[in-house]
Order: sequence, then C-alpha cells, then structure tokens
Amino acid sequence: MAAPEPAPRRGREREREDESEDESDILEESPCGRWQKRREQVNQGNMPGVQSTFLAMDTEEGVEVVWNELHFADRKAFAAHEEKIQTMFEQLALVDHPNIVKLHKYWLDASEARARVSHRQTGGGVRPAAGGAAVGGAASPPTLQVIFITEYVSSGSLKQFLKKTKKNHKAMNARAWKRWCTQILSALSFLHACSPPIIHGNLTSDTIFIQHNGLIKIGSVWHRIFSNALPDDLRSPIRAERDELRNLHFFPPEYGEVADGTAVDIFSFGMCALEMAVLEIQANGDTRVTEEAIARARHSLSDPNMREFILSCLARDPARRPSAHNLLFHRVLFEVHSLKLLAAHCFIQHQYLMPENVVEEKTKAMDLQAVLAEIPRHPRPPLQWRYSEISCLELDKFLEDVRNGIYPLMNFAAARPLGLPRVLAPPPEEAQKAKTPTPEPFDSETRKVIQMQCNLERSEDKARWHLTLLLVLEDRLHRQLTYDLLPTDSAQDLAAELVHYGFVHEDDRTKLATFLESTFLKYRGAQL
Repeated sequence: MAAPEPAPRRGREREREDESEDESDILEESPCGRWQKRREQVNQGNMPGVQSTFLAMDTEEGVEVVWNELHFADRKAFAAHEEKIQTMFEQLALVDHPNIVKLHKYWLDASEARARVSHRQTGGGVRPAAGGAAVGGAASPPTLQVIFITEYVSSGSLKQFLKKTKKNHKAMNARAWKRWCTQILSALSFLHACSPPIIHGNLTSDTIFIQHNGLIKIGSVWHRIFSNALPDDLRSPIRAERDELRNLHFFPPEYGEVADGTAVDIFSFGMCALEMAVLEIQANGDTRVTEEAIARARHSLSDPNMREFILSCLARDPARRPSAHNLLFHRVLFEVHSLKLLAAHCFIQHQYLMPENVVEEKTKAMDLQAVLAEIPRHPRPPLQWRYSEISCLELDKFLEDVRNGIYPLMNFAAARPLGLPRVLAPPPEEAQKAKTPTPEPFDSETRKVIQMQCNLERSEDKARWHLTLLLVLEDRLHRQLTYDLLPTDSAQDLAAELVHYGFVHEDDRTKLATFLESTFLKYRGAQL
C-alpha cells in the first residue's frame, strides 16, 4: 500500500492547478464574440505603445491569439483623430506575409464601465508569462482603448532560442543561419516595397520569433507605424524604443538624428545576423552591449563571405548599406534554385487540382529500381539516380516547408513583390468626408485553397441545380458550401460572390472560377 502523499506537496499541486484555472478564465469577449480574452498575460516581444497583451482564443479557428490593448487617456484628442486611426488599422490588416506576425482585427472600446470592470478583473494574483508583467495596484481612471488581435507565436523569441542553443553548441549551423536570414530579409523586402515603405524600426532578436518547424515570424511591426502615424497629442502612450539598454546596439548610429529610412532596418538585421551566427554577443550584465563586444563577435566569424555580408549591413553610412532585396542575392545566401524548388512551388500553387494524398499514392506505384534521372558521360557509363535513392519522407517535409514559407520564391522573381497593398498610403485630399451608414464589412479570407471538389445535382423540378462545393484550406480546414444555381448564374459571378463574403481568398478567385466553369460544362453538358 502506497504511503499517503505529504500534505505540503498536495497543497502546492492544488495551488498550481488553481493558478492554471485562473489563467484560463475568460475576462472579456470581442463585440462579435469570436475572440475571448483570458487572464494570462503574454510577452510577444518588445512592443512600445501596447500597455497590455493577453492570451486569447479564436473560437472560430480554434487557435490561440494575442489580445493587445492600446490606451488613450485624452478622449477629446482621440475623437479628433479617430478616423485617421481607424484608417491606419484597416490598412495594417492588409499586411499579409508568411514571415510577418498577422494583425487579424481591431475595434474601439469606449465603454467606461467595461474599462473599470476589466481593470478590477485583471488586478492582483495574476501570474505573468515569461517576460510579462502582472497587472495590479490602485485603480486608474477609465481610458479609451483600441484593442487589436494579432497572431500568437508560442515557440518564443529568437533570443530565447539562441540562449538554449548556446548551452549545447558553440556556433549556429550555417544552413539554419542562411534559412533564417532569407526569411527575415523576405519580410523586410516585402515591407520596404510597400507604398509608402513600412519601416520596422524595432528589429531585434526579441521581436523575431521562431516556430517549431523553423518558420521565422517578425513581430512588433506596427509600433513604429503607431509612433509615426499618431498625432503629437496622442503620442503619450508610445514609449521610446531605446528605453531598454540591452537592445541599444540594434539601432544604427544615425538613429534619432535623421529621418528614418529602410537603412535603419538593414543595420538592425545585420546585428541580428551577427547574433544568430555567434549565438550571443556578450554584454556586461544587463547593461548595453559595447562596441568591443561587437568587434570580438565580428572577428570570431570564420567564414569570410558571412563576415563581409554582416559588415555591409553594419556600415556606418546608411547610404552604403544594401537593400533587403539585394541582400537576398548575396553569394552567402543566394543559390540558384533547382528544378525541385520551382516544381515544389508549382505543386503547392495547383494542389487544389490534386488529391490530398497524391504524393503518397504516387510513391506507392513507383518502381523503385526505375531510373529517375541520368547524366550522359561519354565514353563512360551515364550517372544515374533511381527512385530507391529518393526519400519520400524528405519530399513531404520539403513540400511542407515550401508551403509554410520557409523557402520563399517571390523575392527572386522580381525586384518588387507582386500584388502589394498600398499600406498606409495617405488618403487623397478630395476624398469625400461625409459618411453614409454601411453594413459591417466582411472579414477577408487570408488562407489559400489547396484542394477543391464540386458536385452538381438536378433539383426535382428540373428548374435549377444544387451545387455542393468542398474547399480544403492551407491549414487543413475543410469548408463545405451549398448553393442553388439558377440558369443565369455564371462561374465568374459565383467566385466573385464567395470572395466578397470572405469564404475564399482574393488570389483564388480566378482558379475557382475556372474550376467551377469546367464543372458546369461537365454536368450541364451531359444533360443537354
């Protein structure tokens, strides 16, 4: 018979269970009811201007997100600039890139009662997440809040990952370093190519996140836009980016003395690339990293191409720093993309035309002794590769990495990424100021369709067709839609309607219309 467990230990376990239950409590819901704010605070990087960040649940997608709160004490000043702030958030939601933390939704909370209740609910006894600060203390006067929902990256920041890696390794794997640099530069190239360019302005290893599959996400993109877009009388909540001494070395020498440009981000990226290569730039406790420590880190690099790459980013003259797009072609990163990578992107783009398990089925039917490819070498025998030498598991992993954005192709195809939104473009002066009541806009679908299935059945009165459309999205969510077709309905109109109501991504409109058109011809033609 087992001995009874000591009372103090049982008490500690009960306390931990109670804390866990408290953190999962729902404190507040979004007006639409989709997002539910929890008690647990999270630290998603250094985000000046955002007073509170809580973990929340997206009840529609079943994933965790971050509930961010931006407070404004001066209601009159906010009311004078409310339209500009709303435009800013609406355009920020257009920033969509696989290597950038996504801003999903925002709304204005002007309820004084809710502000008071929210403050009482979150006060006292809250266990903050790593790096977070507990909320508590005396009640403050109710403030107006802008609440916005952002993507949650649960695997932690790049700095945290580098610290864990340093315990077991002396240097970063060169292949991983190249993949990380490529993804960060892919995001910066996207931001800098927007019209007008988006300057991150706070790129550090604390604001870069890494997921378990190796995908890099840049966070805290919006805080610089807050600083620049908000009028002077509303900037009081915005904390200075350079308050934390330990991150001062990420900012270039000209920072704060001249107008910000894209070169600011290139210098910060260079420091991140250096820190990724050496795993840690030694600092004296929690104080600022010295120039001597940075010089020692640079000299410790054994690869001359890597050293030249980083030094070009750290040039003291901002005009001499290369652009993010040009850095993607640097010899230390750029490799001529093989047919395998091009084929993978083509496969992912048209996967909606294929069964979900097409790779598995194709590999089962292969003759493993058949020749996959060969190189003639007259008069010597040809050099051959057989299917038995190809790992199907590696192929699936490669396709998954391409799908997740780890091997971006868009930056090598053109000088500017295609289809960029005009993010934060100033509205024309002649724009109509008067507003008419309009319905709540539909949320745009951000996920791509990877597979489509469609079925048409004739109604009993033979007057219309009943359409059933099954869509498999890139996150494996299945969406089934039904619709009664009239003789006048066209595939183009139906695809446009699905995009309008937020069921399908805008980029999928053409291929959906083509798919529906072929289905209509198949079924309707058979009935003629």
